[in-house]
Parts: sequence; C-alpha cells; structure tokens
Amino acid sequence: MITSVELGDFLSHSETKLDFDNGVTVFVGHNGAGKSSIIDAITFALFGKHTRKSSKGLIKRGATQGFSKVEFMVNGIPYQAVRKIDSKGTLAAKFSKKIDGETIEIAAGERKQFGESMTNEIEKTIGLDFEKLKIASIVQQGELNSIIKAKPKEFKELLNAIIGIDKLDVASNSLKEVNRNFRDKIKEKLGYDDTHIDILKRDLERYQNELLESKPQKERLEEQQKKLQNDISKLRIKIDEDAPKIDKIKQLEIRKNELQAYARDAIREIQQEIREKERKIDDCEECLEYLGLTEDLEAKIDRVNQAITDTQKKIQELSNKMASLKEKKILAVKLQLKDNKCPVCDSEVEKLNPLFQKEHLEKELEQIQDKIKSTEIEQEMYNDKKRAFSHKLQKAIDAEATLKAHAIRSKEELEKIKEDIEGKKISVQKIPTTSNQNFLEMSQIDSHSKLIFETISKLEKEIQGFDEREFINLKNSIDEKQMNLSNIDQQLGAIIEKISKNEKEVKTIQNNITELSIVKKYMLELDSIQTKVFSRDGSVATSLRSWALNAISTKASEYLTLLNTKIQRIQLSEKARDITITCHSRKEVLDLESLSGGEQVSVALALRLGMANLLGASNLNLMILDEPTTHLDAERKKSLVSVLSQLSNISNSEMPMQFIIITHDAEIFEDSTVEKIYSFESTENGSTVKIL
Repeated sequence: MITSVELGDFLSHSETKLDFDNGVTVFVGHNGAGKSSIIDAITFALFGKHTRKSSKGLIKRGATQGFSKVEFMVNGIPYQAVRKIDSKGTLAAKFSKKIDGETIEIAAGERKQFGESMTNEIEKTIGLDFEKLKIASIVQQGELNSIIKAKPKEFKELLNAIIGIDKLDVASNSLKEVNRNFRDKIKEKLGYDDTHIDILKRDLERYQNELLESKPQKERLEEQQKKLQNDISKLRIKIDEDAPKIDKIKQLEIRKNELQAYARDAIREIQQEIREKERKIDDCEECLEYLGLTEDLEAKIDRVNQAITDTQKKIQELSNKMASLKEKKILAVKLQLKDNKCPVCDSEVEKLNPLFQKEHLEKELEQIQDKIKSTEIEQEMYNDKKRAFSHKLQKAIDAEATLKAHAIRSKEELEKIKEDIEGKKISVQKIPTTSNQNFLEMSQIDSHSKLIFETISKLEKEIQGFDEREFINLKNSIDEKQMNLSNIDQQLGAIIEKISKNEKEVKTIQNNITELSIVKKYMLELDSIQTKVFSRDGSVATSLRSWALNAISTKASEYLTLLNTKIQRIQLSEKARDITITCHSRKEVLDLESLSGGEQVSVALALRLGMANLLGASNLNLMILDEPTTHLDAERKKSLVSVLSQLSNISNSEMPMQFIIITHDAEIFEDSTVEKIYSFESTENGSTVKIL
C-alpha cells in the first residue's frame, strides 16, 4: 500500500505531505484546490507519467524545480520513488528501499541504453505498469457506474482493454506489417507477390499461346528466307559473270571518247600548225625582196654620210669666207676715197683695190650666199637619201631577223611550207568530226590513234552479245530480292527474339508461380493465424474473453458475498459479440435496473475489483476513485460510502484494500468509518491541505 505522498513545488502545491493507512482516505475540497494533483504526483513518481501537456508544466509557477515522492510498502518492505524536474526540462529519478534502517538504491534515471530503468524496476516491484495501473486502480471522474451503465458493445471494448485483447490489434497490425514487408520483399525479388498468381497465370497462357503462333511463323519465314537466299545466290553468279562486261562497256566508252578527243586535239593541232605556218608565210614573203641588200645599203649610207660631211665643210668654208667679206665690207665703207685721197695716209689714189671696194664685196657676198644655199640644198638631198637608205636598211635588217626567226633562208623553203600547208588542210578534211563516229578513219591520224582503235575493236568483240538493259534488270531483280530478304530477316529476327523472350518469360513465370504458390500457402496460413489468433472475434480472443468473463464473474461474486446485498452471484457472458451482465439472488435473476443505488454501486465496485484482480496481483492493492459521486443522487452517494466502508472493514481479506476517494461532497462522509479525510483549499500561495 501507499504510505505517503510528498509534493514540493509540484503543480499548485508548494510543500505538501500526505500520510495513508489501509482503508479509505478521502480528499475533499472545491474544484481547482489541487486534489487531482495527487494522482499526477503518484503516477509521475512511479512511472514518470502524468496528465499534463509537458513535464515542465508540473513545476509550480514561480519555482525553478519541482518534485514528487511516493513511499509504499510491498511485503513489509518500505520503498521510496522520487522524481524531480527543473525549468530546463532536466529530469532526475531515484528508486530505493529500506532494510534494517539502511537505505539501498535500486535504480536511478532512465538510461535504458545502458540497461538502467527506474520505471522497469518499479513495474517489477508493484506488479503493474502504468497502463494496467490506470485500468485497475484509477477510476476517472464519472466512470464508477459507467461499467454497469455501459452498452453491451462498450462493455466488451472495456473488457478487451482490460485483458489486453486491444493489444491484439497491435499484434494484428504488426502481423499485417510483417505480411506487407514479406510481400514487398517477394515483390522486390520477383516483381510480383502471391496476389498476382492469377495475373501471372493469364500472362503465362498468353505467352504460351504466342509461342504456339510464333513457331509456325518462324518456320514459314525461314523457308522464304532460304528460297530468297538461293535465288539471290544464282543471280549473283550471273551478275559476277557479266559484271566485267559492264566495266568493259565503260572502258569502251572511255576509249571511244579518248579517240574522239584525240581526233579533236589532232585537228586543233593541225589547224594551229596551219595557222602558224600561214603566219610565217605572211611574215616572210615580203622579207625575201630585202634579202642580201644590207651591205649595199650600208655602203650607200656611208657614201651619203661622206657627201653630207663634205657639203657641211663646204658650207662652213663659205660661211667663214662670207664673214671675212662682211668685215672687209665694213672696212671698205670706212675706206672710201675723198677727193681721190687715201683716208689713211692722205695720199693721192686713183682707185681702191677691189678687195676694199664696197660694190665688189657686196657682189662677192651675194655669190657666196648663193653657193651656201645651193650647198644646203645639196646637203638636204643627201639627208633625204640617207633617210631613205636608212629606212630600207632597217627593213632589210628586220626582214633578215624575221627570216632568221622563222628559219627561212630562201624562197624555195617558203614554197615548201606552202605545199605542206595545202597537204595538212587536205588531211584535216579527211579526219571525221566527233558527231561522225568513224573510228577507222580516226585511227589513220597516227600510230597512237591506231593503238586506241585496236583497243576499241578488242573491247567491242569482248562485249558482243551482251545486253546491258537485261543486266540492269537482273541487278534490279537482285536488289528487290535483297530488300525482300532484308524484310524477311527483320521479321524473322523479331519472331526469334519474341520466341526467345516468350520462352524466357514462360520459364520465369512458371518459376514465379511455383515460388508464389508456396508463398500463397504460407500467407494463407498467416491469414488463418490473423483470423483465429489476432482477430478480436477470433477463437483466441473469444476464448480469452470467455476465460476473463468467468474469472471476473467469480472474483466479483466473491467480493459481493462479503457485502450485505441480496446479490449472490454475478455472471458476465458474451452473446452475439456483446457482453451482458446478469445478477443472481438465491432464487431469481435480478435486473440491473431493479437494483437499489447501493446495490448498483456494490456491483460496480465488485466488477472493478474483479477486473483489477484479473490484471494481476498488484502489490499496491490500491484503488483511486476520482469524483465517484458525480452524477449520483443522494441515495446512491450514501450507498457508495456504505459499500466502501464495508470493503475497508473486511477483516478476513488476505490483502486489505486501500481506497483514495477524491470528491467535493465532504458531507457524505460524515459519521462514516473512513480512516482519514484531507481537506484541500486553494490560496494565493497555492494549495493547502489539512486533516479533518
């Protein structure tokens, strides 16, 4: 049993300590006075659990840390559980026991990764975990009579929760998860799972049918392929025989074109030669008349040059003489006789020397002037001759150079060239033009043309009887058959690939079906386990409920025999998936609605105690009733107190029950035999508690 609960800065309590004995302890006070905080203190100290949103919300406002400490007795050994929390959310916990006055630490903290858990140690000590304690020992507000007021289906759900059948849902979901993971692994491995067997069988049938259809198609295509290959092989032999003739036809055409081109080139060369020789004749014909005149003309030019030189000297002499006469004339003018006297010596002179006579000198000057003019005319005549001879000499030089350039030395050579030109003109006329393919005449040009013609004749003989159009048709036929063969090859390749793929798919699907059939058998067994073992309405759950209903009925009936009621036995039974409660007196079956308020409370408490017993032997043997009087009328409230008093006063019970009642109806416990009543009040400094 719990011997004490101590709170420090915990929720609304600054410093509160409550002591407990066997029997009934009552908490009274208005709402918000801190009564229900004791439940949070007990569950937090034992299991670290509570009803608040966060653990930091357990700390009293204004404080930096809070704690809860619970002391309890198990088999005569005192234990202590303490948990603390600070404003940072840091938790501290310690679980210990006292033996012979010595405190021994059992566990501290929740370092489960190191195998240390205070909660686990407490669960082992008291025989309950938090969830079972809530069901077995903590009856929330308004839930006391709900067990008998509940609808049959709701009662069944409560029973499922008590005996852990609701955990079957967890196990069922786990099994479903296992099944799903197993299927996922099978699907990851094979691409399918056991639900796809029918699909795979349909696929198998489809692939097998396609194989049956594909194999005749393959055989037909192989026959067509073989026939086309034989036809093409024969045609290729013929093509190989005639293919060189095509090449010879091309060579023949090349040789004909070569001969024609050679003929054209020959005509052009002869015509070019004719033009060159005609130009030579034109250049040289006039040059022949100047042939051999160079020396004579050079001699004549020399003589003319000499004559020009002589006349030049003569003109110079006459000019000098004329200048002398002009000087004498000037002197003669000055030497004119006056009175027959010499102007120099003043001597008597009959007449002057003619050389000093003006008239004589003028006459002499006139004669010399005439001689100069006649000499100049003569000189100009010689210059004209020189120019004429020089011109003719230049022509003679040019003519000799032209003849020398053309290698013409005589008129006879020029005549021979003319004869050659006439012969070549006749030969050009004999050469056929390109439009006139008279290759025989073309071969007469020279030895090279004759050699080309012989090659042409040989090629014509070798291709005689060859039909190029027929050869082209033959080649086109091969191309057509080759194209058909290519299409056949593609179709055959596709069929072979399809057959190979289908055979592979058939083998794979057959293997998959075989493996998935084993998987399906295994999954069916798991589904059977799911239905029979883990289903809420399966045989296992039904058996568990049947056993649980009998166990609760037996234990509840035992509790009722200790109470002063007319009810002798309670029978819980499951019918049509619902659970019903039947009460029996000594002589008859009693309807729940016909029971008095006290009897209904007795039935409810007996069932609660029977359920708590089913959960396992709790070393605390504690039941907390939070506001059990809610929604009860005055008669039923008094009946509740009476029943609790009877239960707490049962002296022959091996495990005395400890009840903690939380209520704001303090008046119902007046004149009752409860052990302690604590009064809770809310003040400015928090909750205060005093014993009444």
